[in-house]
Amino acid sequence: MPSFGREHLAIPGPSTMPDRVLRAMHRASPNIYSGELPDMMPGIRRDLKAVARTEGDVAIYIGNGHAAWEAALANTCAPGGRVLVPATGLFGHGWGEMARRAGAEATVLEFGKRTPVDPARIEEALRADPSIRSVLLVQTDTSTSVLSDVRAVRAAMDAARSDALLQVDAIACLGVDRLEMDEWGADVVVTGSQKGLMTPPGLCFVFFGPRAVRAREGLDRVSLYWDWVPRTAPGAFWQNFCGTAPTHHLYGLREALDILVHEEGVEEAWARHDRLARAVWSACEAWSAGGGPTLNVADPDHRSRATTTCALDGAERLRAWCEERAGVTLGIGLGMQVEGAQQRSSPDHFRIGHMGHLNAQMILGTLGAIDAGLKALRMPHGPGALEGASAALAT
Repeated sequence: MPSFGREHLAIPGPSTMPDRVLRAMHRASPNIYSGELPDMMPGIRRDLKAVARTEGDVAIYIGNGHAAWEAALANTCAPGGRVLVPATGLFGHGWGEMARRAGAEATVLEFGKRTPVDPARIEEALRADPSIRSVLLVQTDTSTSVLSDVRAVRAAMDAARSDALLQVDAIACLGVDRLEMDEWGADVVVTGSQKGLMTPPGLCFVFFGPRAVRAREGLDRVSLYWDWVPRTAPGAFWQNFCGTAPTHHLYGLREALDILVHEEGVEEAWARHDRLARAVWSACEAWSAGGGPTLNVADPDHRSRATTTCALDGAERLRAWCEERAGVTLGIGLGMQVEGAQQRSSPDHFRIGHMGHLNAQMILGTLGAIDAGLKALRMPHGPGALEGASAALAT
């Protein structure tokens, strides 16, 4: 890495964190029985629900996004229950595999790695099998950067007269891609702390509405750790977490929510991420015109505002140059060359993360490093990438 200046992590999570979040966490261990930390919890819950746009409830777990998958399944899916998993990349298959390991019968609907979920096929599948209890939808698949339409999937489920729950993985994109949990009819939404919420990895969140509550009530048993009931109606602070609280993460999360909810605003954050993503897309379109990095998703309406996946012969060489010479770390290609839930790197793809604590100069710096790397490595690419990106940011 370069000896001077700040390095920049442009991977699709964990995202760059505000210095304020890091400073909030830099403290001695707090009292976990009374005082400031327990008193913060109602406000943290309120603001998390504001980001997800729900009047439902939220359970907080110590864990990553995979833990959130398991928590959602544990509270909604009985052994042998049938779930439908529309997959647009590695993480759709991953949630399906988690469901199978939890004892569910999971049917995967494959939509490839470059296009979103087709609601008509979901409607058809639900009409053919009324016993399906949940649809497990990944809104943004981090491996492919494909964005699927949550509202359209709910409309398809309603058209099929299905009483299945709509469960949404928003791990890559909560606070980045627009999500209206209640308005769009999602029953469960899962996410993690390390992307749009600008907090270190280690927390995950399961939001759930009334239909999910009824599903939980219908289960014979739920393991004590995963059960969301004591976590959302605790008699004591420790019951929020089934044990010792993630103390310092909560201080960081409180600061991040202050920034996102009370200072910038959720809708303004969506708009900022849209501008930054369009700058990335503009640069990639210019490069690809001359044989350079090519956007994985052709239609802008189907691209995530959180991350962009690009195909490039020699992507690993470009990633190495950007990291070693320019101080910019790009994301590896992930799962683009295999089927199913195998988590293998794809040497002819790279990813640009553009979620969380980012502004125009950080995006332009990332794109400038990539442009310099393409030139230094004499890789084919079209001109005008940085001009296009700056024009997108100027609108």
